[in-house]
Amino acid sequence: MSDVNTMQIEFTLNGTPTKVDVAPMDRLLDTLRYALGLTGSKEGCGEGECGACTVYLDGVPVNACLVPTFQVRGCHVETIESIPHESLDAMLTSGATQCGACTPGVVMTACWLNRHPELSKTHSVRELMAGNLCRCTGYDGIIDGIECEQRTKSSTL
Repeated sequence: MSDVNTMQIEFTLNGTPTKVDVAPMDRLLDTLRYALGLTGSKEGCGEGECGACTVYLDGVPVNACLVPTFQVRGCHVETIESIPHESLDAMLTSGATQCGACTPGVVMTACWLNRHPELSKTHSVRELMAGNLCRCTGYDGIIDGIECEQRTKSSTL
């Protein structure tokens, strides 16, 4: 039941129709974590600078800390919880993860890049990952993992 200070939002979350009562300006990140219990997306900076809270909104990576939940009405939202575990293998093998704070956003962006390999033809993977900050790895493992996954996918086509 919603009160006068909330509104019901309907959207598709990880392939499942979802309804949630939110205050008008609740952030999507908070709705995912606290109202819906999906804690995979992390809050790093709360300002859209670090990418730790990256989710897909209608197939496009966005910072969930910047999106008011009401804006996802009727949209499709995908979180790190929807990513197949096999997609993480190259990242783990390359040593791309350490403390884990940036990992969900890095993986979401990496998987999006792997879904759109044409982007790597005009931009370097390092450029395409610029919206994800990592304080531990120095990015080499992350870049190696993404490029390894891209090579694996292109050799199986």
